[in-house]
Amino acid sequence: MIKVFINLLLTLTGIAYPIIWLFANNQQMLFHLPWIMAVLWAVKGCFQQQGQRYFAWSIALILAVVAFTRSIETMFWYPIIINGLMLSLFGSSLWSEQTVVERLARLQTPDLNEAGVRYTRKVTQLWCGVFIVNILITGAAIWLKFYDFWALYTGVISYCVIGVVMAGEWLVRQKVKQHYE
Repeated sequence: MIKVFINLLLTLTGIAYPIIWLFANNQQMLFHLPWIMAVLWAVKGCFQQQGQRYFAWSIALILAVVAFTRSIETMFWYPIIINGLMLSLFGSSLWSEQTVVERLARLQTPDLNEAGVRYTRKVTQLWCGVFIVNILITGAAIWLKFYDFWALYTGVISYCVIGVVMAGEWLVRQKVKQHYE
């Protein structure tokens, strides 16, 4: 139950982070949010398995550094760091025996056939592309100092894109499963 609550809080704070930045009249509030998120990620790490634990603690450490610097500029990089970590996690799995998506798929289908394995590899590549696009768009917004767009993209648009990719992938997966069954 605690894991679910922590994940919910992390999701809400992750979405709220850029939105709060956009509408914050008091910059002091901005400096508290990374600390809150760092604590949430650290607590999440305590409830994770070993590999995921280090991932959560790494994010907590990065957020603590962001909070410690008390620099608005470093706060812009949080979405890029998260997307970069996800890209490295998903991307590096393309060179391992099982991709991240295949591992997740095997939780529901332990005896995944060869077509399923190929499909999960393509889905892993798709997610790598999503993370790269997020990094490029967010980086361009920072570089061009389009901070309102940064807040809109990282707080709303990127989550909509992720939702569309997840829904689209689910629909395609149903067709692929029907084809091979």
